[in-house]
Amino acid sequence: MDPEEFQIKVYPLKNKLFRFARRMLDHTEDAEDLVQEAFIKLWNRRDKLDAYRSVEALAMITVKNLCLDKIKARRYPVENMENHRQFLENMPEDAKVDHSDLIHGIYQAMKLLPEQQQIIVHLRDIEGYEFDEIAEIVDMNENAIRVALSRARKRIRELLTKTNIYEYQRN
Repeated sequence: MDPEEFQIKVYPLKNKLFRFARRMLDHTEDAEDLVQEAFIKLWNRRDKLDAYRSVEALAMITVKNLCLDKIKARRYPVENMENHRQFLENMPEDAKVDHSDLIHGIYQAMKLLPEQQQIIVHLRDIEGYEFDEIAEIVDMNENAIRVALSRARKRIRELLTKTNIYEYQRN
């Protein structure tokens, strides 16, 4: 794969990879660094990328593995509201008023999920991946992903209901 083809096929994934890394690491600068590292790894494998069915899936797997390595190596703290604040700042004003409590509650509830469920919820509900794509990224079968996603969503609803955020937003 030449540089031009790499830029066409791989570079457009940067925002998706960044959002995924930021969600996993809960730290903007580390996510940026990690995405750069993923691009370097992909660039070094550029001659073999055509052998993969989905370069996007390979990129997501690369980022996931790098994130897991970083989390394990540093035992990275999960409490960082800076990312949530930045997310809210980029929302339209009317949405901030209507949904900021709910968004904050979902963000906090997701942090309480097991790591694998966090990844699945992020890939499906935030990034919009299909189940077969998620299966390839997390190396699970589709039925297990559906079960994990269902359990994660149920747990998030329970946590939001417990804090009365969910019921308030539904009315």
